[in-house]
Amino acid sequence: MGAFLCNIVIMKCKPLFIIIALLSNSFADLSDILPDGAKAEKLGGGMKFTEGPVWFPAPENRLVFSDIPNSRQMEWSSKNGLREWRKVEQSNGNLLDLKGQLLSCQHAGRNLIVTTSGGSIKVLAEKFEGKRFNSPNDLAIRPDGTIWFTDPSYGLRGRKAEIEGKWVYRLSPDGNVSVACKTFDMPNGIAFSPDGKRVYIADTGRVGKIRAYAVVETGLLGAPEFIIDIRCDGMCIDTKGRIYTTSAGGIHVFDGNGKKLGVIATPEHPANVCFGGEKFDTLFITARTSLYSVRTMAKGHIVTGVSSK
Repeated sequence: MGAFLCNIVIMKCKPLFIIIALLSNSFADLSDILPDGAKAEKLGGGMKFTEGPVWFPAPENRLVFSDIPNSRQMEWSSKNGLREWRKVEQSNGNLLDLKGQLLSCQHAGRNLIVTTSGGSIKVLAEKFEGKRFNSPNDLAIRPDGTIWFTDPSYGLRGRKAEIEGKWVYRLSPDGNVSVACKTFDMPNGIAFSPDGKRVYIADTGRVGKIRAYAVVETGLLGAPEFIIDIRCDGMCIDTKGRIYTTSAGGIHVFDGNGKKLGVIATPEHPANVCFGGEKFDTLFITARTSLYSVRTMAKGHIVTGVSSK
C-alpha cells in the first residue's frame, strides 16, 4: 500500500493534526484531473470478476470488457446499458490494435486473439518456441504495431505449465514472438508512455510493484529506470503521460516519473481501467463485480501509427 500508509502507522501515536498533515501533503492536487464533486458512478453489477475494459470510438461508442469466471465479454453503452456481448475463453485484458480491431488475452485459451471488423476470430499467438503460454493476462501496443503482453500463471488452474517462467513478451507485426523480460514473479498490467519509449509493467506476485523501463526493440529489458511501490493490477495513460493504476482503495494516479498525485476512490477494489467516451475523457473502471465510470478533465492517450498488413 506504499510508504504513505507506513507513515500513518508509524505516526499513529502522534497528535491527530500531524496525521492530517501527512494525509494532505502526501498527494498533490488532482484539481486538473477531476471536476469538483466528481466520483465513481456505478454503471452495472452482478458479474463475477470484471477486467480488461476497452472503448470502441464512434460510430460504435461502446465499452467492451471481460467477466473472466463467466467466460464472457460484456458491453456497455449509454444507449443500451449493460449486456452480454459474447462467450469467450476467459478473456482478461483487451485492447484495440492500430486498425481498430479487438485484441484479447485469454486465460483458458492460453492465447492472444484478434477479432476482425467482420467478427471473425484469429489466434495471433499461443506458443513460444513450441511451448504453450501460461495464461496471457494484459497487453499494450506501440506506434509501430508491436504488441507487448504479460503471461503469469493465474489462469492455469492446475494445468501444467509448459514454459519455465512467467515472462513478458513482444509480438511483432510479422508474427514473431520474443521475450522482453524474465525477471517478474507475476507480470500483470502493462502500458507505454505516450511517446512509446518507456514501458510500465506491474508485478502482482510476491513483489507488488510497478517497474518502469526504457523500451528496447530487441532482447531483454535492462535495469528499471525507477520503481513505483504499489501492488497494481491494470493501468492506463493519459495524454500528459500520467499513469492511472488500480490498487486498494481506487485509482492511484502518478505522473510519468512515478510521483504520486492522488487517489480516485472506488466502492469496490478495481482490477483495470481505461479512458473512453465520445471525448475520451471518461475513466471506465472494472471493479470486481461491477463497472464504474468517472468523468475527468484529462484525456486518454490514443496510440496511433501505421499498422503492418
